[in-house]
This record gives sequence, structure tokens and C-alpha cells, in this order.
Amino acid sequence: MTSLIILDRDGVINQDSDEYVKSVDEWIPIPGSASAIARLCQAGFQVAVATNQSGLARGYFSQADLDAMHQKMTQLVEAEGGSFAHIAWCPHGPDDQCNCRKPLPGLIHQIEQALDVSAKGAWMVGDSLRDLQAGAAAGCQVALVKTGKGEKTQPKLEADNQLNNSPVLADLSAFVDFVLAS
Repeated sequence: MTSLIILDRDGVINQDSDEYVKSVDEWIPIPGSASAIARLCQAGFQVAVATNQSGLARGYFSQADLDAMHQKMTQLVEAEGGSFAHIAWCPHGPDDQCNCRKPLPGLIHQIEQALDVSAKGAWMVGDSLRDLQAGAAAGCQVALVKTGKGEKTQPKLEADNQLNNSPVLADLSAFVDFVLAS
């Protein structure tokens, strides 16, 4: 069992937007997410982020904007006593044919390389089916949170024969409670 936990960003750590999260001002944490990540770190887990950021390819925001959002996210988690082991993002659009855009597992493989650890058996937490599909493709256990697009994703999850036994939790804090109680 690995001590790695991989989180999607938008809809899991921060509020999601159908218009994309384009700036540090639009990056708004979901209540309790920073402290939940800190609790994982304090329990000995390495926490990484795997996030599709096609807004870069679409020109909705710049790399500097994305860096500022990740700096804000990191500072909020550090203020609670936690840290990120690695943040991996896919800058490509859906037609770019990259190997890192979820549901492909490329971001998870980047995390494995960066941390010199296997993601097999690690948790991948997301709010969309593509997050869970990427995790499953990399050998992760997967969990759905109902924040972000999670409520809309739950019926799709239940219809997916490979993923329908995955835990569904209210939010990242509830996921942390679940993992720490296991």
C-alpha cells in the first residue's frame, strides 16, 4: 500500500467553473480542503495534484496565471501545516493528442517519476469520471467527491461497471475522514 494520494484540482480542492478558473481571484478554495490536505500530510501521506488545464491551450489564462493559482493553493495548504509533494498539469487542449490529458494516465505517471514512487494502490480523488478513469488506468484506487461536478458524475460512475464500487464522499474532508479511519 502506497502512502501517495493524488487529487484533481478544480472541483476537489477549489471551486470549479464551467467558464474555467482563469485567475488567482477566481481560484476559491472549497471550505475545509486545505486543512484536509494538511491532515493527510500530518498522517504521513504524500499529496500530489493531477489537473487538466486546457485553458492554457485555449488562451484563457497564461502560465503565470496558473503559477499564481498554484502558489495560492500551496500557501493555503502550508498555512494549515501541509504541503504538496508534486503538482502535475496538462496544458493541452482536447484535440492535442497528448498522453497527459485525463482520462489518460500520463499526469499520474509524471507524478510517479517526479516522486520516484508507484501509484499502484494509491488513491486518486476526483469529481469527474475522467479523473477516476485516469486513476484506474494507473492502478489507483479511486474515490469520487460530490463537490464540483461530482453530483453530475455520480450516475455515470454507477453506470460504469469497472468503477461503480468506488466510494462516493461529500467532499475532500469526508474523503480524508474515510482514509484515516481505514
